[in-house]
Parts: sequence; structure tokens; C-alpha cells
Amino acid sequence: MAGIKALISLSFGGAIGLMFLMLGCALPVYNAYWPLFLLFFYILCPLPHCISRRVVEDSDSASNACKELAVFLTTGIVVSAFGLPIIFARAAVIAWGACALVLTGNIVIFATILGFFLVFGSNDDFSWQQW
Repeated sequence: MAGIKALISLSFGGAIGLMFLMLGCALPVYNAYWPLFLLFFYILCPLPHCISRRVVEDSDSASNACKELAVFLTTGIVVSAFGLPIIFARAAVIAWGACALVLTGNIVIFATILGFFLVFGSNDDFSWQQW
């Protein structure tokens, strides 16, 4: 039952984050849909971690080159997702208010992705690998 509550709260967090992203794009004051390119970063963010968990058999080791590469790539994706709206705002492609809404959405979405891996990342009965 705890897995269902966690899944519902994570989906609520994802919906809130996407709402901030859509507000930054679709409000009549801003009316620029360039920040929707961040959806690619949201899709790409968990992929290195998922691939490294499939490739590496020994999860007990303290350090592994595949895990370290996955953390490096994930960090690069997250930093790029925070940098792109700031670059758009500096180039006057979007307004600074839209940039603030998009950055707020980024914080919520990436916290939701982190929460998903913290809750469902272990190999117990509610593991995400069984889905």
C-alpha cells in the first residue's frame, strides 16, 4: 500500500512540475513555446541510470566506471535543463517571468524523478524493474 501512495504522490509532483512548464509557455503575457524543448531533457534524464543498472551486475561495489559515467551524464543533462531557459531569457527569446516558471517546474520535475528512483530503485517487492 505504501508503494501506491508513493506513486500517487510522485505523479502529483510530476503534474505540478508540468503545470509550471506549461504556464511558462502558454500564459498570454509570455506566449512562447520554446521552453517545451525541456521535455527532451526530462525524458533523457533517467536513461543513463537505467542503462547502467542493466549493464552492471555487481551493485555492491563502492565505485564502478559505468555508474560514474551514468552519474556524469545525468548531471550534464540536469545542468543543461537548468541552463537552457536562462540562455533563452538572456537572448530575449522568452521573458524572465517565463524563465522563473520553467525553472520552478524543473526543480519539481527533477525532484519527482529523484523521488521515483529513491522509492522504487531498490530491489524489493515494489521495484520499478518488475514493470
